[in-house]
Amino acid sequence: MEKMNEAAHFLLSQEDFQCFSKVHTDVSHFRCTLHEAYWVQEGQVLRFHIRANRFLRGMVRAIVGTLVALGQGKTSLSAFQEIVASGDRSQAGAAAPPHGLYLSSVRYPESLYKTKQ
Repeated sequence: MEKMNEAAHFLLSQEDFQCFSKVHTDVSHFRCTLHEAYWVQEGQVLRFHIRANRFLRGMVRAIVGTLVALGQGKTSLSAFQEIVASGDRSQAGAAAPPHGLYLSSVRYPESLYKTKQ
């Protein structure tokens, strides 16, 4: 889990997440700002938390799958960093299965709630 958290922390300094996006998707860019990305262990369960200004299609599942591969020793932190730099989805790990994945909340900037008086 320590290696997975180190790699997750690295993601906070990145802005291009093309390597974690579905290949054939209709977006104008792959830039996202991650605010949080970390693992916690709760008993026998590992839980991944991620918060960003936006997510690409398939992004979270691809990140989780790639981080799990790192945690299993199938890749190294330097290889993980190279995957991110490559922008190539085929370099990243397999997408994590969808079961257990859920959206816990959506937050919008307070400015969207203010009405003009």
